[in-house]
Amino acid sequence: MTTPADVRRPSWAGRNYSLLTAAAIVTNLGSHGALIAAAFAVLDTGGDGGDVGLVAAARTLPLVLFLLIGGAVADRLPRHHVMVAANALNCVSQAVFAVLVISGAPPLWSMMLLTALGGTGQAFFGPAAEGMLMSTVSGEQAGRAFALYRMAMQGAGLGGAALGGLMVAAIGPGWVLAVDAAAFAVAGALRSFLDVSHIPARAPGGGLLSDLREGWQEFIGRPWLWAIVAQFSVVVAVVGAAEAVFGPLVARDELGGAGPWGLALGAFGAGTVGGAFLMMRWKPRRLLLAGTLCVFPLAAPSAALAVPLPVWGLAAVMFVSGVAIEVFGVSWMTAMHQEIPEEKLSRVAAYDWFGSIAMVPLATALAGPAELAFGRSASLWGCAVLVVVVTALVLFVPDVRNLTRRASSTEVAKAATPLVEPSAELATGLPVEPSADPLPDRPGAMDEPGAEPSADAEGSVRRFG
Repeated sequence: MTTPADVRRPSWAGRNYSLLTAAAIVTNLGSHGALIAAAFAVLDTGGDGGDVGLVAAARTLPLVLFLLIGGAVADRLPRHHVMVAANALNCVSQAVFAVLVISGAPPLWSMMLLTALGGTGQAFFGPAAEGMLMSTVSGEQAGRAFALYRMAMQGAGLGGAALGGLMVAAIGPGWVLAVDAAAFAVAGALRSFLDVSHIPARAPGGGLLSDLREGWQEFIGRPWLWAIVAQFSVVVAVVGAAEAVFGPLVARDELGGAGPWGLALGAFGAGTVGGAFLMMRWKPRRLLLAGTLCVFPLAAPSAALAVPLPVWGLAAVMFVSGVAIEVFGVSWMTAMHQEIPEEKLSRVAAYDWFGSIAMVPLATALAGPAELAFGRSASLWGCAVLVVVVTALVLFVPDVRNLTRRASSTEVAKAATPLVEPSAELATGLPVEPSADPLPDRPGAMDEPGAEPSADAEGSVRRFG
């Protein structure tokens, strides 16, 4: 019997997909506001840009240290168990952070320690979540599924950033951190209900080092993969420094405080929603070329902060960059889904994350000293120039320019089969778009709705959002 919910929901959006999408919405509502709250918690205790950078770096350093281990663990243990445990750690660390901020002025070392615990949780969560997301739907529908998932996730980020900025201004950062802790608790509970009984047991490997070696060989053997990760080691670092350190300072000194900065981040979230909506309809044939060209606009927010533009101008720039990064994000995830074996997804994702964020602690820690040495505006212009230069360089890699979306087995069969009846195009005189996402069924992907090894990857692609 078909229920109304089944009619409204696509066949590939099974129970696990729905649970994970709901969990991602909840955590993104909390975490986007918490990013603003953490920065202003430091500033409210008398800290400066250097202190904000140290707290941001304290979160990222454990990511760098534990990501590779997290990827190997996620390919050995049930991925949803790893995700739930990581959510529990994030919940506890944010709850303690909230209590300290609400009860008084916490010392800088305690904020750094609690933020580091949150980063440790993310180091194990990220690879598990990314691996599960890429194996949650059938190959032919992967691109559309990724876009819809990211649309929901980024829409929550939009609301979370705007609401978080307003809440910080109205009731203080401590309560926003408390909301984030509650969001992690709810998301962990949702993920605990995942059904992964259809996932075949993984064969025992040769140990942690052997698993890491296999992941490295998979990673380094693909020029498009390591080239773009190297590119984003710079892009993520400078954009992260601009948004985590310089953005709140510019907002405080030039734009009027946390509210306008939350509005600008909300505009970025709106852009990511628009970009995801675009990618539900547009399927670029050259996946990585289209995606990489859309990285250039990420230089614009740093330039806008350097001027600085008024709030409406900054919001417009952030919106465009949000659209652009979402085009890259869906293209990147589709390429990974198409090219990487399912049983190695978490390890490859770990190397991806590791390379992408390796320079973030250094960049955020140096943001304050750079402002003192060169000035805030010059430092922001430097961020913008670096994004443009490294993105131009990666276009010289042939695989980045030439990797194409493969035709699905269904489309190949249609192309090889003579027409039995008049096509819709012949009958109406109008072109008809194919309904299936042109991706091959990848070994290990579950084909039946509800039998998928589920997924989430908040903050994953390209860690902007």
